[in-house]
Amino acid sequence: MKRETRTYQAVDGLTLVADTWGDPSAQPVILLHGGGQTRHAWGSTGEALAGKGFYAISLDQRGHGESDWHSGGDYRFECYVEDLKVVVESLEKQPALVGASLGGLVSLMFEGMFYPGSARALVLVDVTPKLDRQGVQRIVDFMTAHPEGFASIEEAAQAVREFLPHRPPPRDYSGLKKNLRLGEDGRYHWHWDPAFLEAAARGARSSRISALAEAAKTLSVPTLLVRGRMSDVVSEEGAREFLELVPHAEFVDVEDAAHMVAGDQNDRFADAVIEFLERVCPH
Repeated sequence: MKRETRTYQAVDGLTLVADTWGDPSAQPVILLHGGGQTRHAWGSTGEALAGKGFYAISLDQRGHGESDWHSGGDYRFECYVEDLKVVVESLEKQPALVGASLGGLVSLMFEGMFYPGSARALVLVDVTPKLDRQGVQRIVDFMTAHPEGFASIEEAAQAVREFLPHRPPPRDYSGLKKNLRLGEDGRYHWHWDPAFLEAAARGARSSRISALAEAAKTLSVPTLLVRGRMSDVVSEEGAREFLELVPHAEFVDVEDAAHMVAGDQNDRFADAVIEFLERVCPH
């Protein structure tokens, strides 16, 4: 399925970059990556969705990938919500939202707090209002571990292997290269703005957790929670509490997957999401 790249203009002037697959007149599905990732995390998922007749849009969220960095480090959740609104308003049909980690929180806030009734369905990927602090801290430690960058792609790959020991090594580094940028210092750095982490830390306050729980309670759209069974970010208890907040939500626990479910078990993940979307978003 042919991939096309397009841009959107955020309300504060930032340029946001996205990949799309499929017929723009088909049922849209917006894919939002996690913190520290890029739109390329959804490449296989986008192709699979388009193959089933959906129009998939994978967005580089602000401060990530090829989308602009904010000069003042404005990466509040509210900014991500407004960026998503720009994409939603460009569409002729109500989209389904699929969000992993950060992208899931943005999707939850968008539909449950700021713009209820704007989405046709919601898929949250290994994210709930209540997250395991140790698992989140492990991710933060990884993201802050190499501020000086890497001397080579291979050095970055070794860091990823240590962070994801359960995942078999990739056949090549083509996917990893998309998550790195070559700096003026000649070293490879992760493809996101370091200022993003400071904003994310502020957004993890207990008041935000309470607000997310309230947003979840208001959800009325078809909702699916996908958890990686090996996840150290969303526990079984956290998933159970979410399902109590959203009684109509469906739940899939993906075997042999950790927090980055699509990256660990893409086929199982895509099958679960497509089966859900075909039922609740007939097209």
